[in-house]
Amino acid sequence: MLYREYNAGRRFVGRFDHGKDLISSLEDICAENKIEMAVFSVIGAVLSVTLGCYNQKKQAYISFQENSPLEIASCTGNISLKDGKPFIHAHAVLSDEQGKTVSGHLFSKTPVFAGEFDIRELKGKPFSRKYDRETGLMLWSNEK
Repeated sequence: MLYREYNAGRRFVGRFDHGKDLISSLEDICAENKIEMAVFSVIGAVLSVTLGCYNQKKQAYISFQENSPLEIASCTGNISLKDGKPFIHAHAVLSDEQGKTVSGHLFSKTPVFAGEFDIRELKGKPFSRKYDRETGLMLWSNEK
């Protein structure tokens, strides 16, 4: 098991710009404010979404798009470093007008209709993502 203790850092709460990508918007906020480690939540709605699920046997993400307006029922994730830059790891559950849901790992090409974010910075040595041979994923590592 790999874990570290962190102290609460700064907190950023705000609104996304209409039509901008959710993931890249969070990355931009982190880069602008030198956030290296954080947790976040998002509420609002998207114009469309790109989601996926990791196929453990093939060691590859299978992604899909929903090209319709959806409400963000839940979106949480963390921010750490990958190749020295902020990396967003997010999962989301979204619903349509009938309450039917889609969910999974959230990818770019997810334009926001209207949304708000809450980023809680964690102070301490940030985790960096490194390739893990056993899973094929970019996981947190003690290495630099």
